[in-house]
Formats: sequence, C-alpha cells, structure tokens
Amino acid sequence: MANSALELVALILTLVGLIGAAASTGMPMWRVTAFIGENIIVFETRFEGLWMNCYRQADIRMQCKVYDSLLALPPDLQAARGLMCCSLALGGLGLLISLVGLQCTACIQNNDRAKRLVLIIAGSLVLMACICVIIPVSWTGHVIIRDFYNPLLIDAQRRELGEALYIGWMASAFFFAGGCIFICCNLQSEEKGPARYVYSRNSDYMAYPQPLQPQQMVLLPQAQPQFQPMLSRHPSTVYSYSSRQPSERGWHISEH
Repeated sequence: MANSALELVALILTLVGLIGAAASTGMPMWRVTAFIGENIIVFETRFEGLWMNCYRQADIRMQCKVYDSLLALPPDLQAARGLMCCSLALGGLGLLISLVGLQCTACIQNNDRAKRLVLIIAGSLVLMACICVIIPVSWTGHVIIRDFYNPLLIDAQRRELGEALYIGWMASAFFFAGGCIFICCNLQSEEKGPARYVYSRNSDYMAYPQPLQPQQMVLLPQAQPQFQPMLSRHPSTVYSYSSRQPSERGWHISEH
C-alpha cells in the first residue's frame, strides 16, 4: 500500500516536470534585456528564446519573430534545442511506461517482478530527462552571467536570466524526484522479495507439468518381531526347553 502511494506521487511529480519542461522549451524568455544604469524609463524589452525573439513595447503588446537560421544562434541555444526536445521525449516515454507498471493498473497481472522492472526502466528514463533539462538551462545561465560581468561588452549587449530558465530548473528537480522514487521504491521491494533457491546444472530434477495432488495415506502392515534368545554369562536354574531324557523324578515313580 505504501509503495502504491509513492508510485502515484512519483507519477504526479513526473507529470509536473514534463509540463514545466514543455513550458520552458516553448517560452521565449530565456534571455531578457538587462536594465543597467540610471535610465529607468525603458520603452522596449527584448526576449530571446530557443525558437524566436520577441519585443515588447511599453507593456502594451509583444511582437515575436522566428529565427531565420539555426546556425546563426549561439552554441548554447543550439544545444539547448536538441537537449530540451530529448528531455520531452524521454519524460513522456517514461511517464507512459510507468503507467504500465503501477500497482493500481492491470496491464501486467500476477507478475510483480515484471512490474518492478518496468518501473525501474521508467525511473531511469525520467532521470535521463532530468539530465537533458538541467544541462542546457545551466549552460545558458552560465553564459548569461559570464557575459553580464564581461567588461568588454556594452550595456545594450548584456542580458539577464529569464523566467524560462527558472522553470527549467524546477522541472529538472521534479524529474529528479520522480525518477528517484520510481527506482528506490522498487529496488527496496526487490531486496525484500521472497527467498530464491539456486539449483546446480548437474543436479537431477524432474519438472512436473501439473501440480501434484495430495494422495491418501496408506498404512502398511508391520511384521511381528520374532523372539530371539538372549545369552547371559550367569547360569540359570530355570530351564524352559524340554529334554528327551527322562527326568530323575520319573525314574523314582517307576521304581515304586
């Protein structure tokens, strides 16, 4: 019952992480214009994402334009495109596989070992999705912070961390928690499983196609123990065997 509740928690965490990764992939707020200096009134804000860059003028409207060429993007955004798409694929695949191995589902019946193996595979895929999310998000954040403190760049070229990066970090945390729960719960159950007996290949055994039925007990007649004379070291005065010679008393009776 406890494992079933933890599996549902892991499923919810994985789903939330998948939604966060999808939102971070589609949002254009990866890089935001930095407001530096004494110029407080700014009429235009620029956002740069994986697929497009957008301009917002005086909080009224936003205009977006898709990138004309992939090769024109910086290396961190080029890698982020592929890794974020891989994270969505791995997270979605892990979520679907976990539905097969849950204890509350009947996709696999009468085979707990197969269910645990399926959930371990699903947890591994979710952890791989976590890695694919945290690498591009952290790489982009590192580049933004490095350029922000670069004295060779002017203020107009500096950017700040956008909302999509924070959502990506949170999505990777949800992925990590969900994958660890899937794996740890089922590894613990595997260790606590029933004892298994290992047979040698050289041992002779017979496989029964059908289970053995209990047979009625039959009592076999026991042989009566035979009397065996016991030998003793001390002479006995009582003799139980018959003698062929006439006794002394018999001689006396005949004489009279």
